Amino acid sequence: MSHTVPKVGFVSLGCPKALVDSEHILTRLRAEGYEIAPSYDGADLVVVNTCGFIDSAVAESLDAIGEALNENGKVIVTGCLGARDDGKMVTDMHPSVLAVTGPHAASEVMDHIHQHLPKPHDPFMDLVPAAGVKLTPRHYAYLKISEGCNHRCTFCIIPGLRGDLDSRPVHEVLKEAEALVKGGAKELLVVSQDTSAYGVDIKYRTGFWQGRPVRTRMTELCEELGKLGAWVRLHYVYPYPHVDEVIPLMAEGKILPYLDIPFQHASQKVLKAMKRPANADNVLQRIRKWREICPELVIRSTFIVGFPGETEEDFNILLDFLREAELDRVGCFTYSPVDGAAANALPDPVPEEVKEDRKARLMELQAEISARRLATRVGQTMTVLVDEIDEEGAVCRSYADAPEIDGLVFVADSDGLQVGDWVTVRIVESDEYDLWGERLEA
Repeated sequence: MSHTVPKVGFVSLGCPKALVDSEHILTRLRAEGYEIAPSYDGADLVVVNTCGFIDSAVAESLDAIGEALNENGKVIVTGCLGARDDGKMVTDMHPSVLAVTGPHAASEVMDHIHQHLPKPHDPFMDLVPAAGVKLTPRHYAYLKISEGCNHRCTFCIIPGLRGDLDSRPVHEVLKEAEALVKGGAKELLVVSQDTSAYGVDIKYRTGFWQGRPVRTRMTELCEELGKLGAWVRLHYVYPYPHVDEVIPLMAEGKILPYLDIPFQHASQKVLKAMKRPANADNVLQRIRKWREICPELVIRSTFIVGFPGETEEDFNILLDFLREAELDRVGCFTYSPVDGAAANALPDPVPEEVKEDRKARLMELQAEISARRLATRVGQTMTVLVDEIDEEGAVCRSYADAPEIDGLVFVADSDGLQVGDWVTVRIVESDEYDLWGERLEA
């Protein structure tokens, strides 16, 4: 039985750079098995790569779009004209276009083509799931939004290994997230070296997702991810001012009220030696404000003790910060020299036994704080996600718990439950790190 091969028409306008963009798209089309139609009437849809530099080029591009609509009816617009006013110039003149993207957007154009013209069958590639091959359980997945980091923290060599910040195009991130949810993911864990900085390197360039302009920025990304119907959990968030913008999204239930912020310390002297951008007093004020807006907010953080030059006074400042901040989840590491890290050259190294003593004291204090905060959960009703079924029942997590690093919710009655199920429980017991719940639905 023969299959009709889908055909795409193509109009390329503008400068040599636009011509190269057209070549990239045409190469992708041919590689995926599409045919290139030489005329409007032989095409299943038409791509018009536009120019938007001068008035005459704009007019030519708008005319070309109109001609393609008249002759074919199904048109995807890309190129420089699509970047002007987030594509509004195109959609105002030609509201029936299927989609609009900016320049050098081959992947985005292909995404739109896939939506309107199914990809030809490939007996090899079609065996690979849309979300790719994953090493996590089916019910949760990590979503990496960028690579590298622009900070130069003295204890870290990540920029030397992974380079400066390199944000993924927002439509690519959203396409992957959608595929993951369709593939069964109930929870998306957003990760990067610096999630708050997403898009800074490309000046928050606007992309197009499902025909709508979306800025490449953490807030807008969270808004779109919140529409997919899965838990969305933010990791590695630096407390930049615009982090305040995502707290209302958490309060509205669009993303999980959970922030993983690696504060690392609270002493201004130590933070300066670490080259960390932070102000402890301001952080405490912001945490209070965040909790006013979103009382359910859970904050996890990590700290380094024993950093070169850290005095007992510095360490006590950190303990005072923890008492004041009452963070929900805390991890602590003793400073360890890493080959290539600038901190290795700092004076006044802290003896190993002092590092270990400080770590123990910090974790003892945090255990008290954690136990007190978890005790307030007793009597509450919570929705939890089943991670594992063992001989003692279901091992679950609440919105307050990221996999592998946070606490658990244990449920004795696991009858009929499977990994990846949601279950509603009433919390009946707590300790320093975990909760126990009774099922409210069988």
